[in-house]
Amino acid sequence: MTNTLFSSLFESAGTSTITTSTFFACIISALVIGTVMALIYRIKNSSSQSFLVTLSVIPAAVAMVIMLVNGDFGTGVAVAGAFGLIRFRSAPGTAKEIAAIFTAMGVGLACGVGYIGYAAAFAVIMCGAMLLYGFIGLGSDKNEERQKKLTITIPENLDYSRVFDDLFEKYTVTHKLVNVKTTNMGSLFKLAYDVELKVDASEKGFIDELRCRNGNLEINLHRRESTTGEL
Repeated sequence: MTNTLFSSLFESAGTSTITTSTFFACIISALVIGTVMALIYRIKNSSSQSFLVTLSVIPAAVAMVIMLVNGDFGTGVAVAGAFGLIRFRSAPGTAKEIAAIFTAMGVGLACGVGYIGYAAAFAVIMCGAMLLYGFIGLGSDKNEERQKKLTITIPENLDYSRVFDDLFEKYTVTHKLVNVKTTNMGSLFKLAYDVELKVDASEKGFIDELRCRNGNLEINLHRRESTTGEL
């Protein structure tokens, strides 16, 4: 039973030729496993619909290519080069997205050579690992929620070098001025800071006190964009 489950469909048929039944079995299995992977990936990760659809169909596309190559080394090299070109027409993704795509391609490769049992087992193991790592927060930064990007608009006659130091000392653990920009015909400055708020700091209280210093001009406090997830 186990040997049959984890054997290739082409071995079971006793030939390397693709038949109609093995073709549909491989493609449908790849689609089902890819769809399940996409649904599981969505549980712990925010992603667009286009990425989830792509993750669902990649295994079937790879399986089709592998079935067409069918042991031809020259054709396999050509196909690998064609897949490599796709990378240069794609927007860079996060490390998680790239890992999910490689997992989907692994499933497609297994389905393409007829090892549907191994493909399903591999998908279960990888999806389980992703869920487990997400649940235990492997490598997550506990201070990420308190790391903010602060933009303050001030009049040109205000010396920005130390005017907010006491407020930063009161409300933040760390602060760093990363950008200074003039605006409104040079009559205003826009200051951009990377800050990490204290655990018990009040965002509203922080903004209210900043408003008293900058003449009630525009203040923007938002979550800092992180690029640590990119490769």
